Amino acid sequence: MSTRQNRLFAALRPLSIAASAAAIALSASAQAYANPHILVDVQSGRVLEHDEAFRKWYPASLTKLMTVYTVFDAVRAGQISLDTPVVMSKRAAAQPPAKMYFKPGQKLTLDSALKILMVKSANDIAVAVAEAVGGTQEAFVLKMNAEAAKLGMTDSHFVNPNGLPGKGQYTTARDLAVLSVALRREFPQYAGYFSLEGITTGTKNVPSINALIGRFAGADGMKTGFICASGFNQIASATRSGRTLISVVLGTDSLAARADASADLLQKGFTSQFAAPDTLSSLRPYGPGQDQVTDITANICSAKGAKVRSETRDEVGRMKVLSPYIQEMDHEPNFVFAGLIPGQNEPQPDKLATADTAGTIANVPVPLPRPTSF
Repeated sequence: MSTRQNRLFAALRPLSIAASAAAIALSASAQAYANPHILVDVQSGRVLEHDEAFRKWYPASLTKLMTVYTVFDAVRAGQISLDTPVVMSKRAAAQPPAKMYFKPGQKLTLDSALKILMVKSANDIAVAVAEAVGGTQEAFVLKMNAEAAKLGMTDSHFVNPNGLPGKGQYTTARDLAVLSVALRREFPQYAGYFSLEGITTGTKNVPSINALIGRFAGADGMKTGFICASGFNQIASATRSGRTLISVVLGTDSLAARADASADLLQKGFTSQFAAPDTLSSLRPYGPGQDQVTDITANICSAKGAKVRSETRDEVGRMKVLSPYIQEMDHEPNFVFAGLIPGQNEPQPDKLATADTAGTIANVPVPLPRPTSF
């Protein structure tokens, strides 16, 4: 096992249960200003727990699940296949990080592109995929919104396929749960895309930034996201004894906090009894924040936010997850190929390494602040 992998596993070592409980309680109190969440049983659609599920929120890279759903629907309709080449355009290559730094004209299969979206959350790949499926990014975004409307995502609107800040882009925890459940129900054959432990381009290994994969019992998805205005978000899924649960957690203050909150919510779902009178379709809008998109930039990309995040790292800068339900990975990550079609030049290894490690702590990626204007 490599030194880098050892550091990653050590970074995810939980504290004692007593210390974890105290730290989680402290984190919960700090998060009171913004923490919409929802927990759903995939098979029945029952809503097991929810809070502020209809508060409008910036989706950040959770947007990429809507992108993937739109792609899967196009594959189902025979409009494109997983072997279809995705060509990097100048527009795609110009997207800000996180990105793969592939050059205009280089190609990869749609299959590889989807794997990169789920593991690396690369913004350049999202635009290239949109252009491959829709012809143009704008046409693809129209498809995204049409699919969202069909699914009943009544409080969502998308303006790009990658989740970078854009005026008019918003969603809710409830709508993201609707989308996630649809992905698992309608496309079970593609569930493997959401549980990847890592990808390799052939020259560079990229581990998943989802801290639950391989570390939380039954974890099998799905996506993380961050921008300053939305905070640290996660849609997580896990399956135990044939039962799949999905949690949506929005607005946490760090990578560790979103992992802890997701793990604790899923564990509660598997081990507790719920009255759960509502389903995703019967849950009625409620609560504040339905008329305006919440912006928590001041709490996240600020000295205050930096201080909170510093408290989730140990003395050598490793991320500390506190949930007792997140364990060390008991094996080396399985890196599946997701790179350029053979015969093309890979990006310069040092440049890709810089892109992958900028702002990281012990190989656990820490999102760099992105533009804060919407």
